[in-house]
Amino acid sequence: MARRVGVAASGSAEVSRTAVNILEAGGNAFDAALGALCTAAVAEPLLVSLGGGGFLLALPDGDKPRVYDFFCQTPGRRRPEPELDFYPIIADFGTAEQEFHIGMGSMAVPGVVAGIFEAHRELGSMPLADIMAPAIELARTGVLIDEFHHYIIRVLRPIMEATDRSFALYESPAHPGQLIREGELLRNPEAADSLQALAAEGQDLFYRGDWAELLARENMEHGGQLTREDLAGYRVERREPVVFRYRGARCAINPPPSSGGCLVAFALGVMSDWDSSADAWGSSAHALNLLRGMRAASVARHRYHMEGGTDLTEMERLLGEETVREWQRSLDLHTLFSRGTTHISVADSNGNIASLTASNGEGCSYVLPGTGIMLNNMLGEEDLNYGGFHRWKEGTRLASMMSPAVAELADGTRFALGSGGSNRIRSAITQVLVNLLDFGMPLPEAVAAPRLHLEGEMLSIEPGYDEATVAALRSAAPRAHVWPGRNLFFGGVHTVSIKHGGIFDGAGDPRRGGAVAFAHGR
Repeated sequence: MARRVGVAASGSAEVSRTAVNILEAGGNAFDAALGALCTAAVAEPLLVSLGGGGFLLALPDGDKPRVYDFFCQTPGRRRPEPELDFYPIIADFGTAEQEFHIGMGSMAVPGVVAGIFEAHRELGSMPLADIMAPAIELARTGVLIDEFHHYIIRVLRPIMEATDRSFALYESPAHPGQLIREGELLRNPEAADSLQALAAEGQDLFYRGDWAELLARENMEHGGQLTREDLAGYRVERREPVVFRYRGARCAINPPPSSGGCLVAFALGVMSDWDSSADAWGSSAHALNLLRGMRAASVARHRYHMEGGTDLTEMERLLGEETVREWQRSLDLHTLFSRGTTHISVADSNGNIASLTASNGEGCSYVLPGTGIMLNNMLGEEDLNYGGFHRWKEGTRLASMMSPAVAELADGTRFALGSGGSNRIRSAITQVLVNLLDFGMPLPEAVAAPRLHLEGEMLSIEPGYDEATVAALRSAAPRAHVWPGRNLFFGGVHTVSIKHGGIFDGAGDPRRGGAVAFAHGR
């Protein structure tokens, strides 16, 4: 009988399948995560791209966790605003609208390609061509557009229709002149050729070679800001994760300059004086303690000047025992208040854990000619430009809320988790960790359980809490809204676990098309 030798969870069945196929072929968790990232760029192209950025938190068996920061970087100079191709579009979510900024002037220096090569050099065990092979095949044969991705296409229609090249990527094969529909195959043969070229020629093709020359020239001619020097100077940053303890578990999460991981650790620290054994999940005490932690993280984000990122000094001050105790004593619940991303989690039979989060923003609508690659719009993301657009510091790694994480229990059980969802990332991860570590929930229940999210004065509540708990939350918040159903607004936490003896489990978040796959051996 076949036994399980690994597990992967992601936002796409094709992505999870790629990961387990690589595991079954003899690759490790890091090979699988990097291969899955390549497939995600084909299967989830509106969420992640080779033209975007991300983070890999790697926990090799018997070693310390490490972070590969391959997020996007600001250009080395700011172009005068009147020269920029930079403009707003409105994304229609059905129940609400949101403004994003796109155009070539919204593009930051991408890091995904460099991240794949750097992490593979240090952690990979299979040839890179083999790791990329599933994505290459899928790009040629096509991926079926499901209900979730059809919804995203409808939401981001203005971006896809903004340029001829972006429209060509998403044009319906059966209805020329219209966008692709649910049930149709999305093919990207140029992306297949691009992945093959990268496997053969290496990352210099993107950062120093023909692609770099073309990208820099088109930026100069059409209102962008990237130069050849920006591309050639890009480096993956190796970082030590934020490591903290919660309910006896040792947790590691994405560190500064990105602030999301610090805020998750701080929220859990503030919440840790609550006796979780005395109350059931969903009780008023449980929900109000969650709200207390979210309130602490929200206020601390501004008080410690973390809007544009944080540094090690701020992190140490925020997570210090004295600061946490002060917040525990002073936080009064009754005086509360003054996007496109995907995640991949993989575990293998050797105990290696990979937690990888990546994003293309919404995409800037610019497609690098002949490659099938749409570049990011990180300089047009309000969440990443807290001081206002066009005020970023030159040549600086952008901060992010992306927070890939791992946790290890005293019995050796290891978890990998992370989420998409912009500002909702930190609240989604915090709540799933509470479900796992306070309440001992099985992974599928921990991920599917209803969530809360605090943004400014508005508390958003997913359905599933009883009337008494909802009433308690409403009394503690100036404004509250109970959503009509489970929604991708609340993040997409994809998580896996491995216990001693090679017992694997996983959960894909149903809010974001989550899919789990298990690798089998004999």
